[in-house]
Amino acid sequence: MVSPALLVGPAGPADFPRIAELTVGVYTAEDLVSPGYVPQLADVAGRAGRADLLVARDPGGHIVGSVALVLEGDFGEVTESPDEAAFRMLAVDRAARGRGVGEALVRACLDRARAAGRHRMVLSTGDRMHAAHRLYERLGFSRLPERDWTPVPGIDLWVYALELR
Repeated sequence: MVSPALLVGPAGPADFPRIAELTVGVYTAEDLVSPGYVPQLADVAGRAGRADLLVARDPGGHIVGSVALVLEGDFGEVTESPDEAAFRMLAVDRAARGRGVGEALVRACLDRARAAGRHRMVLSTGDRMHAAHRLYERLGFSRLPERDWTPVPGIDLWVYALELR
């Protein structure tokens, strides 16, 4: 259930340090990434040029979640056609979990992708990201095991998709 007090919207440059702190903190604290991937997680300005950055704010205006929505370009990595959008680097502050932050961010991505004329949302997720898998499946995403991939040895990523029509 999404908390009605959450506000989801575009991130601005002033938000980049918090997004970096949040994303790096979540992914490293839960041992979800290799050390070599941390600089990419921290490079919020770099991904802002390749994706639409969205944040979820609590009633006090504090950022409690973020995601990068990719509507076009190579940053989508798992997209295979112009009809597909992707999102990456979904992160929710541990203290805000259970309040629908992740769901609100995913739904915002879906709404924006539909508005941009995309017909399918795809994403890749680590095989150990069980809470994320439950969220995606609850929202109607299905696994696409034929598109699973290994960006570097030892990191196996699962692909999920949702038709947006």
